[in-house]
Amino acid sequence: MKIDLRSDTITKPTTEMLEAMMQAEVGDDVYKEDPSVNALETKIAAMFGKEQALFFPSGSMANQAAIKLHTQPGEQLIADQYAHVFNYEGGGVSFNSGVSCKLIQGDRGMITADQVLASINPPDFYHSPLTSLVCLENTTNKGGGACYDFEEIKKIKTVCENHNLGFHLDGARLWNALIAKNETALQYGEQFDTISVCLSKGLGAPMGSVLIGDEKLMEKAIRVRKVLGGGMRQVGYMAAAGIYALDHHFLRLEKDHKKAKEIGKVLTKLEYVTSVEPIDTNIVIFSINKNEAEFIASMAEKDIHFYGMGQGKLRFVTHLDYTDEMHEKLLNKLKEIE
Repeated sequence: MKIDLRSDTITKPTTEMLEAMMQAEVGDDVYKEDPSVNALETKIAAMFGKEQALFFPSGSMANQAAIKLHTQPGEQLIADQYAHVFNYEGGGVSFNSGVSCKLIQGDRGMITADQVLASINPPDFYHSPLTSLVCLENTTNKGGGACYDFEEIKKIKTVCENHNLGFHLDGARLWNALIAKNETALQYGEQFDTISVCLSKGLGAPMGSVLIGDEKLMEKAIRVRKVLGGGMRQVGYMAAAGIYALDHHFLRLEKDHKKAKEIGKVLTKLEYVTSVEPIDTNIVIFSINKNEAEFIASMAEKDIHFYGMGQGKLRFVTHLDYTDEMHEKLLNKLKEIE
């Protein structure tokens, strides 16, 4: 029995999801004639109380499109040093938009309104880049699935309004945050100008992200998607998977969170584990006093697979395909290690 905890992106469609995909009505989405894609976009826009949504092949492309919509070349965005848009999108911020990043040392990938305020370049000081956008990530990937305090988000929104800054949310794992914090999509739609949400992580769809925003800001989104190579044809089969995932896999995210916390409890009792970072959702980050590469290799021999993050840190990510049987096996194998 293979246990794969490298990421929540490794899930495969369930039988029921595959059936929904095969029954999908499709058309040419480049012409906006795919009824399943249109239904998905309408559904997610309504969830967030926004006027428009656009389906993208990946979260990185959705984020990059949002940055392009908010900025002009030579400007600067503010983000945490752990931000996915800076660390894991291939330098797309500079390549696609000609924008630089002012990085903040936050707490587990989360920044504060005071930090944002202190990081804004004076708009009349032409020697420095013009600050035009603030990007948050919720939950934070590199921060171990941490969830923002919503009150802090509202404070950052006020800073953005007072300084005429765009406000974008990389919500790749926002579904997890909504479950963990008992919040709603509408709350987030009220705060952010644009939001990207992923369907292929916790929700278990095979691909796809959606960018949501107000009509005036989003009117050029489809053009930007085309420039980035994101125009797709009969992609309604994948949109149908996203609709199914939202309808059937959203509330079950609580099970992933529960398993992650149970893993954390076991890890804290093991002598070879030196620390376990706080667990809010489905990501477990911990440190060991053993050789990282050797530990990963020895667990792989037991058919348990996960990633090292460097500097002695290791990561487990629970997900839809991580069963109760796998969970028990993992906990027992961790306890057997000396």
